[in-house]
Amino acid sequence: MAASGRGLRRALRASPLPAWRQAHLGARGNLKPEYDAVVIGAETWTEAASSKPPLLHPHVGRGHRGQGAQVPSAGHRHGRKPEADRPVLTEGCPGGPSITHNLSDHPGRTQTLEPGVTAEAFPRYEEFMNRLVSAIDPLLDVAPVDVAAFQHGSLLKRLKSLFTLKPLLQAGLTLGAQLPQYYQVLTAPITKVLDQWFESEPLKATLATDAVIGAMTSPRTPGSGYVLLHHVMGSLEGMPGAWGYVQGGMGAISDAIANSATAHGANIFTEKTVAKVQVSSGGCVQGVVLQDGTEVRSKVVLSNASPQITFLKLTPQEWLPEEFVGRISQLDTQSPVTKINVAVDKLPNFLAAPNAPGDQPLPHHQCSIHLNCEDTCLLHQAFEDAMDGLHSHRPIIEFCIPSSLDPTLAPPGCHVVSLFTQYTPYTLAGGKGWEEQEKNAYADKVFDCIEAYAPGFKGSVVGRDILTPPDLERIFGLPGGNIFHCAMSLDQLYFARPLPLHSSYRSPVPGLYLCGSGAHPGGGVMGAAGRNAAHVVFGDLKSM
Repeated sequence: MAASGRGLRRALRASPLPAWRQAHLGARGNLKPEYDAVVIGAETWTEAASSKPPLLHPHVGRGHRGQGAQVPSAGHRHGRKPEADRPVLTEGCPGGPSITHNLSDHPGRTQTLEPGVTAEAFPRYEEFMNRLVSAIDPLLDVAPVDVAAFQHGSLLKRLKSLFTLKPLLQAGLTLGAQLPQYYQVLTAPITKVLDQWFESEPLKATLATDAVIGAMTSPRTPGSGYVLLHHVMGSLEGMPGAWGYVQGGMGAISDAIANSATAHGANIFTEKTVAKVQVSSGGCVQGVVLQDGTEVRSKVVLSNASPQITFLKLTPQEWLPEEFVGRISQLDTQSPVTKINVAVDKLPNFLAAPNAPGDQPLPHHQCSIHLNCEDTCLLHQAFEDAMDGLHSHRPIIEFCIPSSLDPTLAPPGCHVVSLFTQYTPYTLAGGKGWEEQEKNAYADKVFDCIEAYAPGFKGSVVGRDILTPPDLERIFGLPGGNIFHCAMSLDQLYFARPLPLHSSYRSPVPGLYLCGSGAHPGGGVMGAAGRNAAHVVFGDLKSM
């Protein structure tokens, strides 16, 4: 089958453009010559690249009224209605045993774990991890410790920077005497951590997928535990760590935030490509220059683009320290992800959990379904394949059916399926690129794997769109196809994100700020980096 997005789009009903987008697509002549602030790449979420908002922080959803340009609400008030993604289904051998367990502590949706799993182990594991989340989660909503101010700032700045230590101290107090055990979670391979809790390989492999998702790492890689932790932070409708779907698709989050922003005076232009950041003769930001040569002045510029695009392509290099440029170019951006969006004409029917009469979605259709993860060794082998320049012989597949909860996404009886797969290297062995033949061969392999678990799936496909790492880079500006802009490894987190001494959202050019996934606290449909950056900008503007 051809790797055609056109077939996928034809299979789905066209949805009307939201009011803000209709207004601004035609508002070419309404661009003002000067703004208080310009945000580059403010359109943050798209249907093709992501499927659900696991990490959207409550502060972003609720917002804060009275904060000028900040979004006051991106929740129900502006049309975002998340649907809970509570259980997780792990398929064992095709047609064999399966595990279904609710990861949001909702007893009514919990089913029996695979035989051999100690009944008490999982709740204790969740309690252990939730305590770590409660300690670290507050760190995500504030700027990191300002190490640069400690080293080079005035006495007043150094004193103010002492307050940035407060969240770190509070985190230590929360963890208390168990700090050494929690330190191991952050630094050890996730396989070592999970081996201490469970015997069941399918359960361990299912949990381990969240430690490698979007990361070119193995569950045996030291530090992989943090990526798992990152994926259980945040909350949904008051449920800590819960994931969900957004009614109307992921673009509804962008639309909700855009509607709120325009209601408070912001202008959004989706077809005004920024060519470069404009810097004054004194070395300070004074706006941006568009691709058509139009100059837009502003006091500050916030870039939601990746660090590489922001500093290597948009910012004049003469205003950046040579060492800074060199280190930005060396950021680890490896990605294993190929996203496949699929339209099907019937509900998938799994051997391990057959459909009900009438093919109405069952609870397992409304959750994350993990395939090819019966054993953590399979995950590691899939990683090893990619290290050899091959796409995995048995790819890890996270299978989601958003239309099982939101029927507006597809015609009656039909469904949209989101496949988050790995591992696929950016460049194949021998320097070979991802030609259409290679893309289709990989997608066919993924579909063959699914067919073994859900016979009839291949015959139900009416359209598919295949996005390899180079596609994700080309279409969405994700360096190396990395959904986090750069790796979520311990050497690129907190006060080292994107670089040590450059983690406060500020840049070497006064007035230029980084506000996307390449800044603290990193990637995911979270919104925390933008919110934190806005607070830093407000503080800087007040001190001018």
